[in-house]
Amino acid sequence: MKKHELEISPEMDDMMTEHEQQGQTAVLVAINGNIVGMLAVADTVKREAQLTVSELKKMGLSVVLLTGDNRRTARAIAKQVGITQVFAEVLPSHKAEKVKALQDIGQYVAMVGDGVNDSPALAQADVGIAIGTGTDNNLLDVTAAIDLSKHTVRRIHINFFYAIIYNAIGVPVAAGAFAPLGLILQPWMASVAMAASSVSVVTSSLLLKLYKKPESQGSNKLAAEEV
Repeated sequence: MKKHELEISPEMDDMMTEHEQQGQTAVLVAINGNIVGMLAVADTVKREAQLTVSELKKMGLSVVLLTGDNRRTARAIAKQVGITQVFAEVLPSHKAEKVKALQDIGQYVAMVGDGVNDSPALAQADVGIAIGTGTDNNLLDVTAAIDLSKHTVRRIHINFFYAIIYNAIGVPVAAGAFAPLGLILQPWMASVAMAASSVSVVTSSLLLKLYKKPESQGSNKLAAEEV
């Protein structure tokens, strides 16, 4: 409006500020060189957003809001869901730069985005989590994905331990270290040990199929309300 030399009265500015503090984006409308009205639009905050932020903080993670909305709107939304660090008025092309800036100070970044505009930032992040905007997409799946990844890494460590045990016992025996004691590794013993090693590792990995997504008290409350 200022670019087209239209005057914005203090009353208009105060009204815009009021809506922006409620998490809404105020849009002025002009006809024939006169400002005639204002529209207030806002994205609906997902019901589970606050709970998701809370669960991520319990995991020891820092949560940052990165958005193209104006500062007042962004801070209002952040306050609703419990986020204190906000980067507002960030162009889509600059989101990746913000992610890299966090990485440059030694932080590992997981970026959660829901659109094509977020693609560069998702690619720049150490972990990119693309989530849709439909009602079937639940932000709590982000915490579940992190929890599942931790279980997977733990299972890898267990499998590595199994492999080490078999080799730590089998290699010295095969090398004849215990031959003076009459313990010699026969070919059939090596075959059995190799098969047992593979079976134990595969069986251990298949136990991940028993994984169940953790349910917090807050998510149970949300489910009850939806029912």
